[in-house]
Amino acid sequence: MKSFFTWIAACVAAAPCAAAAAAPVAYTAGGPQSHLTFTGVQAGAPFTAEFRKFTASITFAPEQIAKSRFDVSIDMNSVDSKDKDRDDTMRGSDLFAVAQWPTAHYVTRGFSKTAGGFQAAGSLTLRGITRDVPIAFKFTPTAGGAILTGTAEVKRLDFGVGQGDWKSTEWVGNDVKIGFSLVLTPKR
Repeated sequence: MKSFFTWIAACVAAAPCAAAAAAPVAYTAGGPQSHLTFTGVQAGAPFTAEFRKFTASITFAPEQIAKSRFDVSIDMNSVDSKDKDRDDTMRGSDLFAVAQWPTAHYVTRGFSKTAGGFQAAGSLTLRGITRDVPIAFKFTPTAGGAILTGTAEVKRLDFGVGQGDWKSTEWVGNDVKIGFSLVLTPKR
């Protein structure tokens, strides 16, 4: 019994024992309050588009980042920049090529804590090409789940998003900023 009480005393003194016991929670994200966007530059002017359909399976606990995981699938056909001609062009074979690659996929390999929150190491597969894409994010617990917000940056040409005339960066920039705000609900 003495060793048990010694362990309890050490836990109380060190305080992380309760946090270490908290297993990562499995969440789903979606609904009208969750957003996945990207910002690019066309003809010198920034534009923002949103993917209206995606599924996100998030397993996360700030105290158990080694056991955490993000798995996100994006319906590339759901792109919406509020400009039908631009959206149709993005869905076409020279850019997203949704007929051949209807889904993009992001999955994490690991996490680290940062001064501003967390960083995920993971891979994005787009147009059949997989590249490492780190994301910086914040995880904020709420009464009913959590809020996950973050950003990432990619170069569109690294994924083949830009064939034919769209391969040039003269009219469409190569740098793309990704942003997300996900309302997380625990899986039941």
